[in-house]
Amino acid sequence: MSWLDQGEDDDEDDFDEADIRVRPNPKANRPRTKRRPAHADAEIARVLGVDRGRYTVLVDEDRPDERTILAVRARELRKTPIVTGDRARVVGDRSGDEGTLARIVGIEERTSLLRRSADDTDQVERIIVANADQMLVVVAAADPEPRERLVDRYLVAALDAGIRPLLVVTKTDLADPSEFLSHFDGLDLEVFTSAQDEMPLERVGAALVGHSTVFVGHSGVGKSTLVNALVPDAKRATGHVNVVTGRGRHTSSSTVSLRYRGEGGSGWVIDTPGVRSFGLGHVDTANILKAFTDLAVIAEECPRGCTHLPDAPDCALNEALAEGRLGPNGAGRLDSLQRLLETFGEKFGHRPDYRGGCD
Repeated sequence: MSWLDQGEDDDEDDFDEADIRVRPNPKANRPRTKRRPAHADAEIARVLGVDRGRYTVLVDEDRPDERTILAVRARELRKTPIVTGDRARVVGDRSGDEGTLARIVGIEERTSLLRRSADDTDQVERIIVANADQMLVVVAAADPEPRERLVDRYLVAALDAGIRPLLVVTKTDLADPSEFLSHFDGLDLEVFTSAQDEMPLERVGAALVGHSTVFVGHSGVGKSTLVNALVPDAKRATGHVNVVTGRGRHTSSSTVSLRYRGEGGSGWVIDTPGVRSFGLGHVDTANILKAFTDLAVIAEECPRGCTHLPDAPDCALNEALAEGRLGPNGAGRLDSLQRLLETFGEKFGHRPDYRGGCD
């Protein structure tokens, strides 16, 4: 053996594990990984309400051991909004015992999203509720006065979300709602009227069975009173209208899902805080005309690229108005539509195509 070979053998013999330098781990924790657990044991639960980072969810829905529990969101969902109506995947302690918390690790695909923005130019949207299939708009015949254009905005938001709209007019003992309701002639809109001592609970309840219905309305219109009548254990706070300003006081401060149980079956009532404005900055503008179904039929005769605004050339809607074919309330409805379209035209800096059914 040569002296060179002998030197190599000596180097191998002198090698020790201590010679390997390992970067210290001061936190003494395991290395981070992008892998996430599969959570095969996760259970699907309904989100009933949200309060300061805590989620009230219903597990084992429609089963003998159905119960509500508290949960927090997993770290990987910190940028994912979780709202009332969501179907969440829940792991951890699901016993519901005092002091326990489960963990939401995922959200099931949503069938609908009802959203609003602060105003029409605000691109930041606020999700109100997920997975609703009906919207019950509550408006008062008086005290406060009904606002047709606010209801128009609700209708646009509902149709944009693929949600069926319904309308309840309360306080009909204070004023006749006929003139207000005439504004919606021609719409496929089921309407209920309610007086102080004559609430249409059976009719409204029948419309709720088998559906998830979100209740919306201006502050002070009696929305929470109606919710409490339909769901006796709801205990939603009710308020009054300021006699000086004519404005209602905000009473419901959070969105919450409540189970409705009627003779014909059950459904879900989703009560929301009262609002005085409803921004549509998030809405797909092609859906605005769809909220005015009677006008949308006429708009199919418009030329390609028609904006349906008052100065639009050869607009079938403007021609129908001039010829008196829109009916006694057609002028008001067309004016409401054109105001919304004008708002969105200003938002985008141009006048987009609102042809509705035209391709």
